[in-house]
Amino acid sequence: MKIFYSAACLGYSQPGHPESPARVLHTYEYLMEKGFRFIEPAPCTEEDILMAHSRKLLESVKHGSFYDADTPALPGIYDIARLSAGGAVAAAMHCLDRDEKAFSLMRPPGHHAGWNAPGGFCYFNNIAIASLKALEKAGKVAIVDFDCHHGNGTEEIFRGRKDFLYLSLHESPLYPGTGLRSSGNCINHPLPAGTGHDEYLSVFADALKKVETFDPGLLAISAGFDSYRGDPLTNLALEPATYLEIGRMLAALGRPAFAVLEGGYSRDLPGCVHQFLSGLGEQPL
Repeated sequence: MKIFYSAACLGYSQPGHPESPARVLHTYEYLMEKGFRFIEPAPCTEEDILMAHSRKLLESVKHGSFYDADTPALPGIYDIARLSAGGAVAAAMHCLDRDEKAFSLMRPPGHHAGWNAPGGFCYFNNIAIASLKALEKAGKVAIVDFDCHHGNGTEEIFRGRKDFLYLSLHESPLYPGTGLRSSGNCINHPLPAGTGHDEYLSVFADALKKVETFDPGLLAISAGFDSYRGDPLTNLALEPATYLEIGRMLAALGRPAFAVLEGGYSRDLPGCVHQFLSGLGEQPL
């Protein structure tokens, strides 16, 4: 398991904002103590961004000419967002080239960024950019999103594409209020507040049957840990052990797989990430 991380992603913050540098820094330190190895990513190119986004969005992030209360136009955010997307691209290509699982421990997250707009703490859609970049080698890509919030940006970008499957389990009702039903290649499982370990894993196991039928050449994972019972922003009730099982179930698909960090705002984020990576890194039966 290789982890792509750069301390440069800690270089922006806003007082009181839950998407803080500390969440990633503490996770990096925890995983370092556990013996994981880290690789410094390079920023993605503008051409990479334009595979998933409009020129208008790229320019608005570059020049800070947009407004979103949750996704502020902070100094230097364009370069950091490019670096975060670059970490996702590097993780995707690493797992295809080296036959080894990979994880991008970078911020900002990405799955709420749509074709033409940032939102939900996200500037560019990291998982979308990386998946599109990897498509030629992979042939088909299945994106599995277990963040507590629906990845509305990812669904918007890939809706109707036969070479992509998007699968999301998320709390509902909750921001952004999308993902209420499945349509075509976008499979959504809205879950009520209070959903815990057993019920969640039962739904997840059933949902992964769609991934097996799709038969992707690459598994792209939006790994959000705000479904944890102690997360301050959400109301699902998963345990650290749930993420271990999620990782194991994804590993059991036997596909090249990479993951990127999305949400997760509790003090226990480092342990939850470690559980997931431990499961994902297991050899499939």
